[in-house]
Amino acid sequence: MDQQNKTSTDFILLGLFPGFKYPNLLIFTILLIYTVAFAGNSILLLLIWLDSRLHTPMYFLLSQLSVIDLAYISSTVPKTVTNYFTGKKNISYLSCASQMFFFLILGLAECILLTLMAYDRYVAVCNPLRYTVLMNPKVCLQMAVTAWTAAALAAFVHTIYPMHFPICGSRQINHYFCEMPAVLRMSCVDTSVYEMVKFASTIIFLLFPFILILASYVLIFLTVLKMNSRKGKNKALATCSSHLTVVSLYFGQAIFIYMTPSSSHTPEQDQIGAVLGTIVTPMLNPIIYSLRNKEVVGALQKCMGRCCNYENPLFLQCYSQKCSILSFKAIHGQF
Repeated sequence: MDQQNKTSTDFILLGLFPGFKYPNLLIFTILLIYTVAFAGNSILLLLIWLDSRLHTPMYFLLSQLSVIDLAYISSTVPKTVTNYFTGKKNISYLSCASQMFFFLILGLAECILLTLMAYDRYVAVCNPLRYTVLMNPKVCLQMAVTAWTAAALAAFVHTIYPMHFPICGSRQINHYFCEMPAVLRMSCVDTSVYEMVKFASTIIFLLFPFILILASYVLIFLTVLKMNSRKGKNKALATCSSHLTVVSLYFGQAIFIYMTPSSSHTPEQDQIGAVLGTIVTPMLNPIIYSLRNKEVVGALQKCMGRCCNYENPLFLQCYSQKCSILSFKAIHGQF
């Protein structure tokens, strides 16, 4: 689309690392990561739905995380890839606001959900006798509703304010999607008051949850050290370390982008942080949290066995019906 055909409210997305020398390699790498993330989270959701052994509080929270990750990565990557292959970089004001809103609601919901998952693991390891009481289905549902409601309210506020600041000069966004700091850079008015509001929000939704997660895993770690089983210790420590790696990656980039003024870091740094949070993390989450879990692997093997097993009742029924039809045709000379 030519510049003349764009409306005055359109924005121009410059794309993912516009100065990168090998854009084809970059875009196909992003597509590969998107495929792995989409497949991993979809398989996990399907297994949790099909296998009754996975109908537990931990896997209920994991299913919520998979839904978030599927929507999270799908809110940015398809648009980025489409823009690259079509050469159309414009995005309307409404589309930009919608993308920012969904990006924020999914990101904030994930922050809360990761905190709830850490609490779930804390109760399971440190207070196992009360686990069924503290993490009953009603509590789990309330947790999920709270996470989505709080995220929606905060996302609404942090979409309305940035999108209403007047913009001076170029409407080019040096990013691959409409992220709040990138939009704020185009504003021609003083945004220091809003920066303070943003800072306070990040303390509530980023720093405080991150501290709670670290505290939960410290308590888990101390409990694990008291275990007599060396194998149990190693397993628990390996699980906690992998979980903390992903949590640190996700919260680290978010704290860097949102707890510091937009002017203190470059657009390239924003993009690196966004890639880690919105593309890499959704790929790692199903691998770290679930696909390494014996229960999930067992459910996957069971599901594949049902599909491939020749002794499957459904297969035998279809096979016997087919044999009956063939025998009937042979007897009546229909071959």
